[in-house]
Amino acid sequence: MAPAKTRGSAVWPELKWSEWCETADTLHMWTQIVGKTRLELSPLQAHWWNVPLYVSARGLCTAAMPYGNEMLEVEFDFVSHLLRFRLSDGAEHATALRSQSVADFYAEYRQSLKSIGVEVEIWPVPVELKTPIAFADDTSHCTYDPDAAHRFWRLLTRADQVFQKFSAGFIGKISPVHFFWGSFDLAVTRFSGRKAPERPEMDRIMREAYSHEVISAGFWPGNGGFGHAAFYCYAAPAPEGLAAAKIRPAAAIYNAELGEFLLKYEDLLAEADPDAALMEFLESTYDVAADLAKWDRAALERPAQS
Repeated sequence: MAPAKTRGSAVWPELKWSEWCETADTLHMWTQIVGKTRLELSPLQAHWWNVPLYVSARGLCTAAMPYGNEMLEVEFDFVSHLLRFRLSDGAEHATALRSQSVADFYAEYRQSLKSIGVEVEIWPVPVELKTPIAFADDTSHCTYDPDAAHRFWRLLTRADQVFQKFSAGFIGKISPVHFFWGSFDLAVTRFSGRKAPERPEMDRIMREAYSHEVISAGFWPGNGGFGHAAFYCYAAPAPEGLAAAKIRPAAAIYNAELGEFLLKYEDLLAEADPDAALMEFLESTYDVAADLAKWDRAALERPAQS
């Protein structure tokens, strides 16, 4: 994987939250509609691994989902700007990704599924939002900037590659690199193998997600009020002393409000070698979290290749 050297290049494109937040918020709702289809059709897996989307060669995809005797796949194509529907019996359909309300997208989405013989009932309200609006009633989110969506996907493709390389050194239980449509972030999670302490205050979704000790890293574009695209890493439960730990590169910080290490995307772009800087962030944050939490690293990690 050759390092990226050009600031704002196609490999690591510029992506300022303030310049595309309306498109991002609309895409967030659209991906929830598609993601909820996967949730409905796919058997439950540990930590909800059956629900995320995946970075594909053209966008974000559900991967194949069981539907009766067939398999269904839905893909956001951010190259041709289409939402593609494919069924294993050969049926397929596509609609244009364009500026339209969530309500209109939802109606068109349901009709598209019906056109290839698929009917799926989903919970029609978004999750992980302070003030959710039912999909059928949401006319406020209605923006789609094709260039911004394409740059977001290009960023995800590069992040996915680095995350996969980072994952290669871990032989314990580890998630795929996947895109959670609820929180609208790309993530990869490592597990110590030990159960986490019970936390009765969590709802059942969070209890399933954090039933075991984890160190999770990822990228999110700035939604939720933060306002900046950033890479992150956190441990759950967080070991004592984590906030004071020294990490790299120099621009990375610990955000006490979020309880996470952060490397803002704008700071990554300022690095001479963004790939190397991101890998340094991933490795250094994992190192301090795993050591402070007393993970059995010798059993969980692949020896470094000479």
